Amino acid sequence: MANETQTAATRWAGVPLAARRDERRARLVEAAFELFGTQGEAGVSVRAVCRACNLHARYFYESFSDTGELLGAVYDRVAAELSERLLAALEAAGDDLAERTRAGIRTVLDFSSADPRRGRVLFTEARANPVLAARRQATQTALMDEVLDQEARTRPAVDPRLARVGAAMFTGAMVELAQQWLAGSLGDDLDAVVDHATLLMAPHLP
Repeated sequence: MANETQTAATRWAGVPLAARRDERRARLVEAAFELFGTQGEAGVSVRAVCRACNLHARYFYESFSDTGELLGAVYDRVAAELSERLLAALEAAGDDLAERTRAGIRTVLDFSSADPRRGRVLFTEARANPVLAARRQATQTALMDEVLDQEARTRPAVDPRLARVGAAMFTGAMVELAQQWLAGSLGDDLDAVVDHATLLMAPHLP
C-alpha cells in the first residue's frame, strides 16, 4: 500500500486536482471498455477495473457510484466516436439519398466490427442492463432524429409523417443489421452486405 501511495504521489506531483481526476476517470473508462469488450458485463467489477488500470478502489468512487454508471460512460464514449464518424461519412456522401444510405450503413457496420469491443458495447452485450438499455434507446432516437434532420435539409418537400416512418424503419433495421453482422450470420463480405442493405432500405426511406 505504501508503494502504491508513493507511486501515485509521484505520478501526479504538480498536476492540478481536476486534471488528476480527469485522468483517473479516463483510465477507469478505458479499463472497463477493455473488460466489457472482451469478457462482457460479468467481467466488469470494481475490483477488476481498478486492478486493470492500477488504481485504488477509492479512485473508482471518486468518479462513479457503481459499475452501471461506469458502463454508461463507456457506452457514451463509443457512441460519440461512432456519431462523429457517421456524420463525417454522411457529409462526404453529399445529397444523393442512395449514397448517403450506403455511407451510413457501411460506417456503422465497419466501425462496429473493426474493433469487436465497440460492437459488443453498442449492440450485442448486456441488452438487459437498464443503464445500457436506456443509452441504446436514446442513441437510436438520436439517430432517427439525425436522419430526419438530414432529409429535411436535402428533401424539404417530403411529407413529415412519411419521413418519420422511413426514419424509424431505417434506425430499427440498422440495429438488427448490426447485431446480425457482428454475430457472423451475414458472412464476412462487408461490401456485399452493404450493397444488399442499401438496395433493401433505400425504397423505404423518405
